Amino acid sequence: MTVADIIGTIGVGLILIAYFCNTFGWISGKGKLFFLLNAAGAGLACYASWLISYWPFVVLEGTWFLISVVGLARTFKVKD
Repeated sequence: MTVADIIGTIGVGLILIAYFCNTFGWISGKGKLFFLLNAAGAGLACYASWLISYWPFVVLEGTWFLISVVGLARTFKVKD
């Protein structure tokens, strides 16, 4: 395995863990941990895709990362 393979595998693994845990009700799909796992996973997968110049996944994972960061930021908003 190359470094890009390892980074990408870890990234995709984090995304799958978030989805799996949410599906089985172990974490909330609106919670900090869900968004954190998705952001970290997508960021790593995006970087791995960039390392191998696979641009469709750079765009996909980059977008997933940004959406997850926005979702995470929204969990910190003070509720009235």
